Amino acid sequence: MPKFAANLSMMFNEVDFLDRFEAASKAGFHGVEYLFPYDFDKEVLVDALKSNNLTQVLHNLPAGDWGAGERGIACHPDRVDEFRDGVAKAIDYATGLGCKQVNCLAGIAPVDTDPKLLQKTFVENLTFAAGQLAEQGIRLLIEPINTIDIPGFYLNGTAQGLDVLKAVGSDNLALQYDIYHMQIMEGDLARTIQNNLSHIDHIQLADNPGRHEPGTGEINYPFIFAFLDKIGYRGWIGCEYKPATTTNEGLGWLSAYL
Repeated sequence: MPKFAANLSMMFNEVDFLDRFEAASKAGFHGVEYLFPYDFDKEVLVDALKSNNLTQVLHNLPAGDWGAGERGIACHPDRVDEFRDGVAKAIDYATGLGCKQVNCLAGIAPVDTDPKLLQKTFVENLTFAAGQLAEQGIRLLIEPINTIDIPGFYLNGTAQGLDVLKAVGSDNLALQYDIYHMQIMEGDLARTIQNNLSHIDHIQLADNPGRHEPGTGEINYPFIFAFLDKIGYRGWIGCEYKPATTTNEGLGWLSAYL
């Protein structure tokens, strides 16, 4: 049976962020994920997790100036030092929160930059991060993202992600497979997940179009969940969707699985 984690960056946004931990627990979730923990003291987040019996399953490495539209810096040749500082910060938070996986957002490719240099930078940054995180028992993930929602995003397909894994050559690097993003970019979800299951350590979901909860769009999620169980996926599934109304009103799809 799949294990679902509430994505607090998108769900329960009717309440303040720190109150979303309690809301997720009351809704039946046992795990949470969100974009970034860095605006809060670790102790505050640890208390929110412990008091609500929640596991922190994922957060991202620092990803540049999010408010200004940046979506990662890992492929940016002129920001390697900033990236490495971010790895240290992510380790500090992940160890404090007991989070065993962090995701690296590749970023929007800088214009007029040699594609070979982008690839070299991304691979070298991931090699560094995977090694540093491995020393602390933390898994590193990379996530292909669709180029409709984020035009110009550097990592945008499963095959490209697998090529990056091969180039890095670390056993501490895996894919985060976002069903919503890959439905837009590729489709053929079940076959792609099954063929690459050994490289997928985390899955996220939303329906398409709209990026709302399962059952609001074109993806057959009951089939997907049964299929994931059948092929032996045992990781977390992060619910990274925008509720069509309120989070609690849209949780009917989840009742069979919690």
